[in-house]
Amino acid sequence: MPKPIFTEIQSKKLKKLGILNTLDLLLHLPLRYEDKTKINLIKDIRPGSMFQIEAKIISIEVTYRPRKNLIIHVSDKSGDLKLRFLHFYSSQVKQFDEGKILRVYGEIKSNAFLFEMIHPQYEFVSLDTPLKNFYSPVYPLTEGLSQKTIFKLVQKVFEKEDFINQHSDYFEDLYKKRNLPSLFEALKLIHKPSNKFEKKIFDERKSIFHQRLIYDELLAHQFFFRGQYHVNKSYRARPIKYSDDIQKSFLSNLEFKLTKKQHSVFSEIKNDLKQTYPMNRLLQGDVGSGKTVVATMAAIQIINSGYQVAFMAPTEILAMQHYEKLSSWLTNLGIRVELLIGSMGSKLKAESYERIKKGTANLVVGTHALIQEKVEFKFLGFYIIDEQHRFGVKQRFALRKNNESFKNFEPHQLMMSATPIPRTLAMSYFSDMDISIINELLPGRKSVTTKLFSNERRNEILNTINQHCLKNNQVYWVCPLVEESETLQLETAKKTFKILSNYFINHKVGLIHGRLDSDKKKEIMNQFKNNQIKILIATTVVEVGVDVPNATLMVIENAERMGLSQLHQLRGRVGRGKKESICIMLYQKKLSDLAKERLKVIYENNDGFKIAEEDLKLRGPGEFLGLKQSGLPSLIIADLERDQKLLEIVKQDADFLLKIDSKYISNHINRWHKNYQDLGRS
Repeated sequence: MPKPIFTEIQSKKLKKLGILNTLDLLLHLPLRYEDKTKINLIKDIRPGSMFQIEAKIISIEVTYRPRKNLIIHVSDKSGDLKLRFLHFYSSQVKQFDEGKILRVYGEIKSNAFLFEMIHPQYEFVSLDTPLKNFYSPVYPLTEGLSQKTIFKLVQKVFEKEDFINQHSDYFEDLYKKRNLPSLFEALKLIHKPSNKFEKKIFDERKSIFHQRLIYDELLAHQFFFRGQYHVNKSYRARPIKYSDDIQKSFLSNLEFKLTKKQHSVFSEIKNDLKQTYPMNRLLQGDVGSGKTVVATMAAIQIINSGYQVAFMAPTEILAMQHYEKLSSWLTNLGIRVELLIGSMGSKLKAESYERIKKGTANLVVGTHALIQEKVEFKFLGFYIIDEQHRFGVKQRFALRKNNESFKNFEPHQLMMSATPIPRTLAMSYFSDMDISIINELLPGRKSVTTKLFSNERRNEILNTINQHCLKNNQVYWVCPLVEESETLQLETAKKTFKILSNYFINHKVGLIHGRLDSDKKKEIMNQFKNNQIKILIATTVVEVGVDVPNATLMVIENAERMGLSQLHQLRGRVGRGKKESICIMLYQKKLSDLAKERLKVIYENNDGFKIAEEDLKLRGPGEFLGLKQSGLPSLIIADLERDQKLLEIVKQDADFLLKIDSKYISNHINRWHKNYQDLGRS
């Protein structure tokens, strides 16, 4: 039996780094590299950079003021250098003897008239001690594991004879076609790169050896998501026959004309619905672009063909608003719209369940309540998910399992998002779907003017609010918290409500937040819609879906604490009519660099796609998509922005391999995603 590479103690410590086996260890890549392949003369060193020098010890002293220090003076033929140790043992002091030769590596600091290194790496050498011919890797560490230990363990793995057999290349012809090295060669050189290469390309993970690993990780990623796309085409769905008559009837009742882009996107959806496999499409459109009406056009075709439609929204406020809007659009067409939300009484829910089961409810609007086991559709043909990013990527896969309405057939699926998904994310985490984009505003809509105010200018805003109200317009004031928080010291919705109610005696002020019951929320929103409430103090429950065309001013409290997508969504609650609209973002002083960058982006941009691109750069895909702890494969080595060109190549290769049904696909996924879960159907 072969001797294990890790000792029991090492295994426990490696586990803290997520390293459970030898492959995990090899994929624990260096963060950067140190160049210890050459010796610098002391006369050539400069502050702020890393250098390696070889010098003789001239003197050793321990000082006690202002604090305990070990000072070693060294010298080479070109000059003198001071080495300073702040933490040391008495046994360590005894190692240093005058005349011994030290090879030291560290950052040069400037101290008075003499350069120094603080806590450098060092070793005692003789005049003929050879230099390294490779760049030294610097690994992420945990307590009890040194750089030296990890490097030695990695090199031990490469010495094992069965390594190449265990980690062979699955798609050899493809790697040759893409001029990529073998996995063994790539890993070996990443962990011990020869100094014949430029160090910078290894530090930036741009070497051909890094490219091989990035390619493999992106390929596994594409197999997972793109594989779902191909599998989806193997499912059966009812093809939907298009009716021009019902389409004309619906459009004739609308108070507005559709844009060219809306017509174009509906054509894509209409073509999907003709197929014998389920539509799986993401409809992206900025705030106010008219996604809901396009989804409704698809829904009436499904209903006209004799099937039911489920319309799922992330919040009860949004679900109720969709219910009211869809009822006003569809009742004249003889379509029954049903509402199903968690806060409904048990009697109302039971009646709703019955109508859904019998099929008399044609279109059911609801929240998560729609995917509960109690909900049984008679013949669900289509489900629409609004603001799909609120449900998370994982739930998107779960919905496929929970919504099988009748044997052997799947419903068509349309996701909608007003949070635009940057192209690189669409190519990776959304590559299981077809994507449509509405990138023009509805006629008459105007872009919103954005203003940034420091908290000290709050009183100026009161005058602006008064001017808007006197013109018979309405105002939102959004606060991120409901209760006072000692740690964040933010203004709260309740406190602001009290202040504004006392100040605006002639304008009715309302307060809405997540802790109110649904009836109270509905009552307040109806009063605001009907222009009875002039100023609405709200938490971010108004972030999506609230549609009050008469609202022309949005004030966002503590804007520096919110994400870009959230700020853009909130801003989109005004400018929904034909009137000029303003969004004022209030911020506290002493902003962090990240907060400054966010406010700069939102101030300079109204384009949701541009904002989403910047948001991705600031937050990264994991946080942007809510992938943390989702069980979905995340990227560790690849960077979507840096590796965009490679991603395009990988997508082609993944499609090719999926098409020929390579037997190694699942092996490759499992190699790269040890926590891989098949959340779709295999």
